[in-house]
Amino acid sequence: MSVNPDRERSVKTVSMIQSLGTARQLAPGLLLCVLVAAAAISLGAVSGIPVMVLALVIGMGCHRLTANPRFTSGIDFTAKRVLRFGVALLGARVTADEILSLGITPLIMVPVLVAATIVVGVFMARLLGRSLLLGVLTGGAVAVCGASAALAIAAVLPADADERDTLFTVIAVTALSTVAMVLYPIAFSLFGFSDATIGLLLGATIHDVAQVVGAGYAVSQEAGDVATFVKMLRVATLPVVVLVIAFAFRNRDNSAGKTRLPVPGFAVAFAIILVVNSLGVIPRLVVDLMEKSSSWMLVAAIAALGIKTSLKAMGALGPRHMALVVGETVFLMLAALAVVLFLV
Repeated sequence: MSVNPDRERSVKTVSMIQSLGTARQLAPGLLLCVLVAAAAISLGAVSGIPVMVLALVIGMGCHRLTANPRFTSGIDFTAKRVLRFGVALLGARVTADEILSLGITPLIMVPVLVAATIVVGVFMARLLGRSLLLGVLTGGAVAVCGASAALAIAAVLPADADERDTLFTVIAVTALSTVAMVLYPIAFSLFGFSDATIGLLLGATIHDVAQVVGAGYAVSQEAGDVATFVKMLRVATLPVVVLVIAFAFRNRDNSAGKTRLPVPGFAVAFAIILVVNSLGVIPRLVVDLMEKSSSWMLVAAIAALGIKTSLKAMGALGPRHMALVVGETVFLMLAALAVVLFLV
């Protein structure tokens, strides 16, 4: 069957026009999110305030712009699509060799603590009268890697999940990570642990990567190295956690009789990038570019979520939300201590 060249050119022209129209529609909101991200990164570099928190605060300050329909599409695109790309590129941060170099203890300890913390998060959420989805979200964020995990998990939660819960979780785990960075090294040293053991505990309990690195190297070079590796092992559980959560809620959203896809593409991409990076075939320059791109995308996604949510709406969540995250954090710390004291 012959193909009409004129018809083919016409289809390509229409497709190009549609693509240009979509790009023009997304540009204002996307640019706004990038500008907020740039401001947060610049202020974070000179102030020492966590970039994620700055992006949220600045974004919330721009909330009134959501009343202008020109910004809506780009903001939604950044909060969802750009978020997924950023999470996928997180796979460049860890390799299989780094995971295996930790030995058998962390390889058993970390998955058990991650699973237990998420289960406890769900139980505590119910106990405090909060939703199951909030328990999964906060438990996963505390268990895995803080703000990045919160964003990844939020991306696969059902459509009825409250976006304010995601924002709250990012703020809470970032704040608690900063507190833990200061207090945990002091508390763990009181037990007379070696630097390696302190590093193991710091890597297994502090939420965000940056705070783990800061706390570990504040103790010693050895503690910093161990803490970083253990933290990377927790990060490596992210695609598994996301896949399990996506599968668990696969029937929660129904559209035209179709169920949600149980395997999110960005989680698969995370795992593939991790494996390929572990083989050493990706040039160091490209890995660095992927890591920086991931950071920018996640900050822009946080900015978009901040823009979409008002301070008044956040304030309406109540103290039980904070009690939930604090309880999960305390559980994770005590559970890690118990493992070290009685089993290591």
